[in-house]
Formats: sequence, C-alpha cells, structure tokens
Amino acid sequence: MSAIPSADDVLGPDVEVLPLPDVADRLALPVTKVRQALRDGQLLAVRRNGVLSVPTPFLTADGQIVKGLPGTITVLADAGFTPDDMLRWLFEPDETLPGGTPIAALRATGGREVKRRAQALAF
Repeated sequence: MSAIPSADDVLGPDVEVLPLPDVADRLALPVTKVRQALRDGQLLAVRRNGVLSVPTPFLTADGQIVKGLPGTITVLADAGFTPDDMLRWLFEPDETLPGGTPIAALRATGGREVKRRAQALAF
C-alpha cells in the first residue's frame, strides 16, 4: 500500500480542516475510501498539528467532493505542481474569480474557468 500524499500546512489558520474520520463521516464512506481518494488525487490533505486533514472547502454541504476538484488536481499535477503548490494556488486570492479564490469558484460554478486557468499554468 502506498503512502497517503499530504502537503505541509501551507493554509492560513482561518481555513478549516477536518481529520480523515470526520471527512469519512461527511462523505458517508469508510476511512479507507477517503485514503484511496487522497492516493487517487481526488482530494488533497494537509498535516495540521500532526493530524492528516482535508480542507473543509473541498467538501459540499450535502456530502460530496466539490465538483471539478479532482479534475483540477489532475491538471495541476500534470503541470508539475506539488501538493503544497496546489493548495496555495487553490486558496490564493483572485478577485477575477467568483468567490475570490479558485476553490471558491469551483464551489460556485463547478470550475470550467478554474480548470482553464490551471491548464494555462502548464505552458
């Protein structure tokens, strides 16, 4: 079994994170499936205070992974971004996007524009 990829806690203290068991509860999945989603690049995790956690904005209120997030993670990985870089980019302020950050735009619109911008970073 491969290690679960994680980033340093590059997020601001105002970004709420959930430990993996809480993510599993929110998604109505076993923790093993959450770990697999992290390995498969559907989610990103940080280690905050030594605990592997997922940023809450990556999850919807109705228990889903935000639409467009897995595809955006794939595009960023293909562009050579590390997990640290991906998290910084997803939470970086950008007033030209709905909600002011790429993750807020993904939450608001599903992310066609966010993915387009992520693809542009590869060139």
